Amino acid sequence: MNTYFIAGHAKLPQGMAARSLYDSITITLELDFKYGVIVDASCTLATDHGKEYIRQLLRGYSLNDGIEEIIVKIKQHYRGKAGQAIQAAIKDVYIQFESVNQQP
Repeated sequence: MNTYFIAGHAKLPQGMAARSLYDSITITLELDFKYGVIVDASCTLATDHGKEYIRQLLRGYSLNDGIEEIIVKIKQHYRGKAGQAIQAAIKDVYIQFESVNQQP
């Protein structure tokens, strides 16, 4: 297997459907070991449509290039209440990614 699994979390805002299920949003990524490319992604939004939309937004990006472009894309394309929480979860994933990549 040439991929690994990583996750990031952030608190959800009040008044969201997903908030009745979870207090936080979780973004999980399957990353290519060599290039840090997002092979697949999932999140804990309440609707399948929202989950699939985020999946499509994230796939194909390399975390080796940073997350600025991903954050901009989320701001441009995701207009739901969870937008800031999704951005925060991506930032948390990136912290985990950097931590993993610094280990021998």
